[in-house]
Amino acid sequence: MLNNEVATRRSDAISRGVGVTTQVYADKAENAEIWDIEGRRYIDFAAGIAVVNTGHRHPKVIAAVKDQLDHFTHTCHQVVPYENYVRLAERLNDLVPGQFKKKTVFVTTGAEAVENAVKIARAATNRSAVIAFTGAFHGRTFMGMTLTGKVVPYKTGFGAMMPDVFHVPFPVALHGTTPEESLAVLDKLFKADVDPNRVAAFIVEPVQGEGGFYEVPRAFMTKLRELADKHGILMIADEVQTGFARTGKMFAMEHYGVVADITTMAKGLGGGFPIAAVTGRAEIMDAPGPGGLGGTYGGNPIGIAAGNAVLDVIAEEKLCERADSLGNRLKQRLQSLTEAVPQIADIRGPGFMNAVEFNLPGTKTPDADFANKVRAKALDKGLILLTCGVYGNVIRFLSPITIQDDVFAEALDILETTLRECAKEA
Repeated sequence: MLNNEVATRRSDAISRGVGVTTQVYADKAENAEIWDIEGRRYIDFAAGIAVVNTGHRHPKVIAAVKDQLDHFTHTCHQVVPYENYVRLAERLNDLVPGQFKKKTVFVTTGAEAVENAVKIARAATNRSAVIAFTGAFHGRTFMGMTLTGKVVPYKTGFGAMMPDVFHVPFPVALHGTTPEESLAVLDKLFKADVDPNRVAAFIVEPVQGEGGFYEVPRAFMTKLRELADKHGILMIADEVQTGFARTGKMFAMEHYGVVADITTMAKGLGGGFPIAAVTGRAEIMDAPGPGGLGGTYGGNPIGIAAGNAVLDVIAEEKLCERADSLGNRLKQRLQSLTEAVPQIADIRGPGFMNAVEFNLPGTKTPDADFANKVRAKALDKGLILLTCGVYGNVIRFLSPITIQDDVFAEALDILETTLRECAKEA
């Protein structure tokens, strides 16, 4: 079987709306390596978009899932509940930032977590409006894509968005938007479009994912918390991509001196198995009535078992500390290339949630073509990379945090060679 043969079949069988980054069809994977159906090996710097932070098929995760398979695979927690669901909720209640009593609900995807966070916020506040940010990504459901601050490809052709959602410019100094300017727009929004007393929640990614791996400035997050407290607005931290050791902390909000009222999470929680969660202040989480939250597959036993094992692995293998170490090595290597690769405009990211942004040399003009050339050439050399950003000019790095040192060194060498070659060809 060949990749191009399966690609042809895929084109005939699957909606074009499901885009793919590569035409590499996976056969097996271990830790940070993937082998395709033709037997070629790749180093994975995507991790299923920050899902397998603990590596492909981590032995502890696989063992936990196999053990669960021997007991039961599905009862629907709302019908016949199970203890490990309760145990994982207790652990998340302890781990999510905030010195207050918390409660948790499990769902299946990050978008579903966001949907439920908005439902909970509206029920708790008896308000309807939600404020999000440009460049944000919160999912592909109708509320998720409405909250998302990027039109193409997420909103194009899908008609009217959900009502009572407003966007404020995300502060990115590199693109000329200061925190002060963002706050000024928010102030105008309160004066011109929506009474702050009608706003249920702010929703913010501590580090924007699809938007380009931009961190929320600390002072801005502090001010946002102050405004939330002033107006009785809840703060929702979307930690779907930033959670579970990716930024050098269990949750990215730990980098700030303030905490969110509600936290959404998914991706890295399941180590490759579908599970998502919403954790928040107990009184807020109890606002919806019985039956108002949940879902047939929410907190599926397989995902729950994987989630408990993932938390064990993060603690036992000290993955928060390892994320910092790996990220520093990556950023240092990229920094050493700034003269040889004049397209590099910025290198950033906490822990091992890192990115490099490219502009046309000597300008502030985003260079998406260069980013795509880097991605394609790296793939040819056996390194899987992802692009992101509103302008498509950012390469993001999301390798499993468990990547072996020798494999990581090999990946950095491929990355350097790729960048140098692309710069010479430009």
